[in-house]
Amino acid sequence: MSDISTESADRVLTIILNRPAKKNAITDAMYGHIAAALRGAADDPAIGAVLIRGEGADFCAGNDISMFAAAAAGEQDILASNTGPFLQAISTFPKPLVAAVTGRAIGIGVTMLLHCDLVYVAEDAELRTPFIDLGLVPEAASALTLPERIGHVRSFALFALGEALGGKEAAAIGIANRALPADEVQRVAELAARTLAAKPLSALVATKALMRNAEAIAAALDADQKAFVAQLKTPEAAAAFAAFAARKGPPA
Repeated sequence: MSDISTESADRVLTIILNRPAKKNAITDAMYGHIAAALRGAADDPAIGAVLIRGEGADFCAGNDISMFAAAAAGEQDILASNTGPFLQAISTFPKPLVAAVTGRAIGIGVTMLLHCDLVYVAEDAELRTPFIDLGLVPEAASALTLPERIGHVRSFALFALGEALGGKEAAAIGIANRALPADEVQRVAELAARTLAAKPLSALVATKALMRNAEAIAAALDADQKAFVAQLKTPEAAAAFAAFAARKGPPA
């Protein structure tokens, strides 16, 4: 479990993406460990909030591309992977969920933020959602949640043009609460998580439930999965993964 580590203090569970050499790109095993940590925190009365952050300079460079490439080649069944349990766990997590984002946040590194309740981002962070460039579709119900958050035209630009979004703009348009100097992000996020964890938990849980349309998100996740699996089988996806592999070399 070395690529995911956890810390617990002051009623806050911190989940750390701990693969800095790969910019914290998430592997199938990591998805499983995060899902298990979230399920455990949901059931633990001693945990009042969860904080997610990355180790090193970057928050998360997205899904480890080798998983998608293997699925596109018919070598892995994405439906049998841990991505489903992860998305289920993060989209239904009942307690406050806080994110501290520095450096790169790409793909799932952005779309998971839409399931967080508070997001603190570095001013010089770079957020990108290049799903279409890989011949894929957005995941994590983000085709629903991102337009709800920032509107259709901004969302379409991020998805279809693959435009990068800076930390200051992410805060300005409502993806994040605040943009801060990179060396302050973790401290501020931890303070927010501790503040939430000290409040009446039942009231927080009830308020979060009232603020989220659970049925719509569940339906969007199901639609995502079907479209994503279909796109993995297309020639466009195969060509995109082959081009990526040629640029990056064999996966680690």
